[in-house]
Amino acid sequence: MERVMRCGIRSRLLVIIAGFSVIELLLHLYTNMFAGYGIFRDELYYIACSKRLALGYVDQPPLSIYILTFSRFLFGDSIFAIRFLPAVASAFTVFFTGLTLNELKANTVAVVAASLSLIFSPIFLGMCTIFSMNAFDCLAWSALFYLTARLINTDNPKLWIAIGLLMGLGLLNKIDISWFCAGLLIGLLLTSQRKHLATFWPYLSGLIALLVFLPYIIWNATHNFADLEFIRNASALKYASVTRLDLITGQILENGPLTLPVWVAGIYFYFFTGIGNKFRLIGLIFLTTFLILFLNGHSKPEYLSPTITVLFAGGGMMVEKLTEMRYARWTRTAVPVFLLVGGIIGVPAALPILPVDTYIKYEKAMGLRPSTPEAHHLEELPQFYADMFGWENMARSVSNVYTSLPVDEQKRAIVFAINYGEAGAIDFFKNKYPLPNVICPHNNFWYWGYGDTTKDIVIAFGASREDFLKSFSSVTPAATIQSEYAIPYENNLPVFICRGIRVDIKEVWSKIKFFI
Repeated sequence: MERVMRCGIRSRLLVIIAGFSVIELLLHLYTNMFAGYGIFRDELYYIACSKRLALGYVDQPPLSIYILTFSRFLFGDSIFAIRFLPAVASAFTVFFTGLTLNELKANTVAVVAASLSLIFSPIFLGMCTIFSMNAFDCLAWSALFYLTARLINTDNPKLWIAIGLLMGLGLLNKIDISWFCAGLLIGLLLTSQRKHLATFWPYLSGLIALLVFLPYIIWNATHNFADLEFIRNASALKYASVTRLDLITGQILENGPLTLPVWVAGIYFYFFTGIGNKFRLIGLIFLTTFLILFLNGHSKPEYLSPTITVLFAGGGMMVEKLTEMRYARWTRTAVPVFLLVGGIIGVPAALPILPVDTYIKYEKAMGLRPSTPEAHHLEELPQFYADMFGWENMARSVSNVYTSLPVDEQKRAIVFAINYGEAGAIDFFKNKYPLPNVICPHNNFWYWGYGDTTKDIVIAFGASREDFLKSFSSVTPAATIQSEYAIPYENNLPVFICRGIRVDIKEVWSKIKFFI
């Protein structure tokens, strides 16, 4: 506590900040323990990556995978265990947002308004629900915003070392921290903080960040810049239908319509108020990030979400300023109540806290429609929830096909799956069900190869019989994977037993690479 007080954090404010952080943590822990649906598609893939540690992966830097490996070693593979550290990261994100507010000289009203806005932000709830790099990304951005605000207030040059280290670790988790780096540079050039550029500290900070991030740069250079290929394919194919207008309007839905006045006021705070002018550097980091995503043309709205913490902080300051006016003091109570009640009502849309049948009723009562950023056909559940269903049943169905084979064919069998969710399910559940190894051409599964070429019995699914007949002389339907609530393209999937391979697997493997 003494150390905290030396940093200028008022004890009462610290208690409030810590309280909201604990609320955020408990909200996720409760969901992970008692709700949460099933394991998510991407979590299966990340677990597969954690079994094959490397300096990089096709679709992500390695840090979150190492964190997952450490988590699995300590806690195991239950849903609660897998999602424990993202829950902790979400709590610390709230905490660092509160520390940023302290640097802005906020009072209780601002902290309450900003914290409630963040805790009940749908995209923040969703990102921290499952294990992915996104929960740690939000944490890295919020910590960097705090350190930047602290630097502005204190001019302590040693903070550049912490900023550089955190930028490097952030990049090693997710490369969108490069947008923060670009915004920081532009902000330094365009504000009075340019004085730092006359010292060696910012350059040392950049060097530290580069050195920490260097392993992933080396990995890409030695793997034909696979990440760049992945980004190009995602923009051209997966997110081709996402427009610049979607980036803007998506902020309203993803951050929650009720928080719109708060974060819009946050933008106003950094650019058009006397107090905010001191911290305009932070506003320029947000603005630079937005412009990078806007100019890209096919950026998902969620890409902007790590910046929202600092907008909520600025918005909280504007709420505080409003409540100081004599005729508007009633808003001191009204705004938090409004955010709290509205947030609680909207929680099930972002956090899988309701039984699925109850959620479907809730969805219809609220007039919500299942959504996806990837142009998939959906039925009763949004893609985020639908991708939590069906994976164990998929593995069980494939296992039944495998065990139906004669023993001599089982020894020669392998599973072929089309995408990393399917392959991840087979890889994850093979400790529970009898299953052979799985191969897959999607993202890092492609790099892990086609395995033993003597495996000439292939249990294949994810494509049509006609597709598999191009490579095998015999393709026999053996089962159909049926999973209630699963995303439609993973439901009613036929499973085939393929024999008599007619192609050279080594030659074909180089042609079926699928980075997206």
